[in-house]
Order: sequence, then structure tokens, then C-alpha cells
Amino acid sequence: MAGKPDHRIFIDSNVLISGIYSPTGTPARILYLHATGQVRIVVSQLILTETVLTLKKKKPDALPALNALLTSSPPEIVKNPSMDKVIKWTEYLHFEDAAIFAAAISAEPDYFVTGEKHFLDNANLKKTGLNILTPSQVMKYIEF
Repeated sequence: MAGKPDHRIFIDSNVLISGIYSPTGTPARILYLHATGQVRIVVSQLILTETVLTLKKKKPDALPALNALLTSSPPEIVKNPSMDKVIKWTEYLHFEDAAIFAAAISAEPDYFVTGEKHFLDNANLKKTGLNILTPSQVMKYIEF
């Protein structure tokens, strides 16, 4: 597909890990849409680090698939947010999750896709206007 992807999707590490490890699930479909240029995946440096550490520890056989994604269809990588932006969200989230949320806010994506309930069910986070969705929910907006 030529041209600019229609949607920028900030994905949490759980979505990235699931998409890499299980090629038949909805997260894998999102990664496929990214690889074919239909959407643009956005991650922070923290998410990449968390993904690598988790795969090394729990699913090392999936590391080649992560490497293939990063070399053939690299996601947009945004910088980790400043400490003051992270601290702003620690009122509602644990520190690491606050860093992920602050990065998602700073990236200004169309959607923040996660499987984590502490993001999905938090009314204070929804007040930001950021579209926080599960992989299945976002597919309703991006499926072609």
C-alpha cells in the first residue's frame, strides 16, 4: 500500500508480545496491518525494553520474530517521557505504567491499544481524550 497509513496506534508491550508470539490472534493482525503499511505502530523506548526483557525471560523462541519486525517493518519509536510527565500520572498508575501512559499521551496517537485493565478501566485516564482500546476494539476502527 502506497502512501501514509491512516492510523497511528501506540501499543503496549503486552500487545506487541502477544502479536509476536501468537501469529493467529488479534494483536498479530495489528502487526500485520503495520507490516503492510495500513497502520503505523508507535512504541516508546520503555516498551521495547520491556518487550525484549519479557521475551528473553518467558518466550525466548519469539526473539527472532521480534528482530524480524524491528528490521523489516520498524515501528515508530518515541522517546521516553520526561520525569515530570510521568509523575503527573502516578496519582492513578504505578510508576512504570505511568511512564507508558505518559509516552502514549506525548505520542499523540489515534489509539492506545492495551490488554491491561488498569489502563482500560481507569476513568481518570479516559478524561484525557486518548482512545484507550483493546486489540479487538481497535480492529473495529482500522479493519479494511
